Amino acid sequence: MSELKRFKNYMDGQWFDASTNETFEQRNPAKLSEVTGLFPFSSKDDTLKIIESAQKAFSDWKAISPAKRADYLRSVLVLMVQRKDEISKIITLENGKIISDSLSEVNSAINEMGFQINEGLRLFGETIPVSIEEVFAYTVKEPLGVVSVISPWNFPFNVPVRKITPALMAGNTCVFKPASLTPQTGYILAKLFDDAGIPAGVFNMLTGSGNEVGNIIVSDPRIKAVSFTGSTEVGMEILKKTAIYATRTQLELGGKNATVILEDTDIDSAIKDVIRAAFACSGQWCTSTSRVIVVKKVAQEFTEKLVEATNSIIVGNGFDKKAGMGPVCGASQVETIMKYIEIGKKEGAKLLAGGNRVTNNDFQDGCFIEPTIFGYVNQNMKIAQEEIFGPVLSIITVENLEEAIEVSNDIKYGLCSSIYTNNINHAMRFIEQTEVGLTHVNLMTSFKEPQLPFGGIKESGVGLPEAGKTGIEFFIKYKTVYMKYT
Repeated sequence: MSELKRFKNYMDGQWFDASTNETFEQRNPAKLSEVTGLFPFSSKDDTLKIIESAQKAFSDWKAISPAKRADYLRSVLVLMVQRKDEISKIITLENGKIISDSLSEVNSAINEMGFQINEGLRLFGETIPVSIEEVFAYTVKEPLGVVSVISPWNFPFNVPVRKITPALMAGNTCVFKPASLTPQTGYILAKLFDDAGIPAGVFNMLTGSGNEVGNIIVSDPRIKAVSFTGSTEVGMEILKKTAIYATRTQLELGGKNATVILEDTDIDSAIKDVIRAAFACSGQWCTSTSRVIVVKKVAQEFTEKLVEATNSIIVGNGFDKKAGMGPVCGASQVETIMKYIEIGKKEGAKLLAGGNRVTNNDFQDGCFIEPTIFGYVNQNMKIAQEEIFGPVLSIITVENLEEAIEVSNDIKYGLCSSIYTNNINHAMRFIEQTEVGLTHVNLMTSFKEPQLPFGGIKESGVGLPEAGKTGIEFFIKYKTVYMKYT
């Protein structure tokens, strides 16, 4: 048996082990007996040192021109393009998603990075007339300082790239903590920055627990901004900690996203999108469709076709090109998802497809769950209200658009939504009344592009949205200057 590869943290332009020499394992969710590597279980001292490294690098990084910062990040981008197949394989190895989805994630990161590099060259201030003569007034945009980025395991490459690029382009330095379920993806991102020659201390990465590392990089007074993607529960705890020093905070949190199906839509086209949005990445996108709200007139036709399409999905190892859905990400996810499936049964929902863990043949050592559909779901059921974050879709039948909007909004989350209709009046009413950060007409809930903001409302998000122009706005502060010149 070959010796397990031991990975390191990245600080001040150097690779290092945890000071305690302790490590933790990462296991392949398609085969839990396979340990993919050992990663530093970083201590409090390691975390404080990495913040100090970023703090020391800040003044020099802030001082160089945006064009020079762009040159460094474009070097990272070139390597990202060259190594995207390697990165995709690591994502599938750690997360389990099928390899085509991993490649799509890397391509999305490439697009996100390219857009935010260019946004960093457009940090324009303004000149503004004032009420007295011979005074020149203007605004400038400046970086905040050291910022921390905590990324999720469901998009372990795209999300940190979306956060880190604008942070660095704005002139900040960064401390990055990848999710412990996908630490090698964090390592490969740090390797890109190192190989591209980023100045020491500008970008730093360490792995470890949320209790040890995570708490420090959100509560240390030297941290001037925190960008986190993850569960609502963890996000709200972070918000309490950052409030102590009024640290700027950006939280991208949970969702319970609804797709509304009206009778005047193309049912077959809608089903293709719902299947993709519900079961890609095993339903572990924060933008996944987890509720379908369908009007009674087409409910039976839609449900029958949706179940048929779902039953045709091949569950398998993410590296198997025949697979349409891979495993969920880890044993804890399996336990949570299966618990919710049992809750759905006990609540009286009807299991129409799936509902089982796949353990036969080559799957007994993996985290495989069948794509699952519940019908006859009541909006008050737990499976219709709580985020399951897995391949479980609930169908709720309503009488009309008005009821569909009411049911769609009757939730604590507000990330994204979608409606399928060919009636422009219905579409506009839905757009006006849906309580989300991003919505869609005749497009799946998970559709997004880097040039537009991405973020939720209610318990799905706090602070300025990521991506688009707001992506870099989060990482800058304004300074207003009044200058009397005589």
